[in-house]
Amino acid sequence: MSGVVRDARLVEDRLAGSGGPAEVASDDVLTLLGDTWRADLNTFQRRDIAKLLSLGHGANFSVPGAGKTRVALAVYAAQRAQGGASRLLVVCPKSAYESWRYETAVCFGYPLRTHVLDGYLDQWAEVLIVNYERLDRSLPLLANWLKSAPSMIILDEAHRMKLGARGTYGAACMALGPLAERRLILTGTPAPNGSKDLENLMGFVWPGHGQRTVTRAVAGGDLAYASAVLRPLFTRTTKQELGLPPMRLRTRYVDMPDLHAEIYSSLVGGMSSGAAREDLSSLGKTALRLLMAATSPALLVEGASRYEPLVYQLPPLEIPEGTSLYSLMQKLPDHEMSPKYKEAAAIVAENAEQGRKTLVWTTFVRSLTTVAQMLEKYSPAVVYGGTPDRDEQLRRFRDDPSCMVLVSNPATLGEGISLHHVCHDAVYVDRDFMAGRFLQSLDRIHRLGLAPGTDTRVTVLAARNTIDEVVEVRLDQKLEFMGRILDDPTVQQLADLEEEPSVAAGLAPSDMEALLRHMGRG
Repeated sequence: MSGVVRDARLVEDRLAGSGGPAEVASDDVLTLLGDTWRADLNTFQRRDIAKLLSLGHGANFSVPGAGKTRVALAVYAAQRAQGGASRLLVVCPKSAYESWRYETAVCFGYPLRTHVLDGYLDQWAEVLIVNYERLDRSLPLLANWLKSAPSMIILDEAHRMKLGARGTYGAACMALGPLAERRLILTGTPAPNGSKDLENLMGFVWPGHGQRTVTRAVAGGDLAYASAVLRPLFTRTTKQELGLPPMRLRTRYVDMPDLHAEIYSSLVGGMSSGAAREDLSSLGKTALRLLMAATSPALLVEGASRYEPLVYQLPPLEIPEGTSLYSLMQKLPDHEMSPKYKEAAAIVAENAEQGRKTLVWTTFVRSLTTVAQMLEKYSPAVVYGGTPDRDEQLRRFRDDPSCMVLVSNPATLGEGISLHHVCHDAVYVDRDFMAGRFLQSLDRIHRLGLAPGTDTRVTVLAARNTIDEVVEVRLDQKLEFMGRILDDPTVQQLADLEEEPSVAAGLAPSDMEALLRHMGRG
């Protein structure tokens, strides 16, 4: 408990801008990392390390591609050199394993003994890696491991535990946090749905005090003030600081064919009957069905692949015989072409003609396999939750000149993968309400290491007069909030996509009102 009190005092001192231990200077960082550190660190990485060492515990909200993994390992190296920690627990998505294994091997004079927890525990490992899904059932084992020596814990892609104690991942993280001498969180999207997410993340870093600080800072609704108050508690390298060439984003609106529009309206009308309970779970399923209908009504009756990510496992829509929707669906031709699919295919064809590879994003696996089939002439690589040869598919997209397109969904490939050396075009067939996942997916092709002058182009497809327009408004609001709280104009600019003419559900409580309005129940 004394540690928590000490941490709270340090945070108060930092927020007040006075007192507390002397802050570490960027120029002194390399001398603090110990004799075995070998990796290069650029200017903004040294700045971030200095700030995190000054805070003790900390948060790194730098954009994807800024080298947060290396910064975090440098903080650990400094703690180890000072005797503050001798082992490191890394909690991260499976997609980040490759990055952590690589960095623990190259940053030091000798590779750190690193073990991924997958059924047994290497008692001699210095770095233990575990994914969020395994946390809950491994809690006693991990707790003992942390307590048996001075330890540091890092949450990578920490927005995964944004629900805090109300979520399975968050509750496990909150239980383990106090057992470590040092806590560090890494995420480029710390508040994808608003201040509550940020409260829970800060509550992990500084139990009790962190949450109260965020609550007080944003209570008045003045985000510029909140940003100024919170700035001493985190470090962030922005896209502008990375010096990346700008990314061009545009929205292309398409009109649904008459029958599609009729089916969509009938579906909204049927859902407005009040039969469905208006809670988050049922509305989430409603949102997913509307997203399907806005893309292609055929998705509603095809049903879900068993490989679909859990959040999107929807049974086929049961449509009672005799209803107007039932008769409309009977008229739907087997291969009624979605205007979004036509548009995506046109963009891919145009890019391929210019020798440019394209990353196509679509939420639903059934949609994903349909798009891949349509683009067969471009030898598409396909990656989703059930892909058995994911690494081979990614290798083919990167290395095979005949493979001009990769089709995936943000739930599978939104984090931890770099494609910016081979691909500079992305198309979103659809988007859900998850602002953080959208931002993460954008960064697959727009990150540190891009050649100067690279033209990165992103197109979002949206069907007029559908849930797509609701999603756009809600994502705009979330990105604007995140940009203001982080004092990052780049994020705010993403909320203002340029519209252009067409040429061919992660629902949060705050999204409910907008969705109900769209359905005529708000």
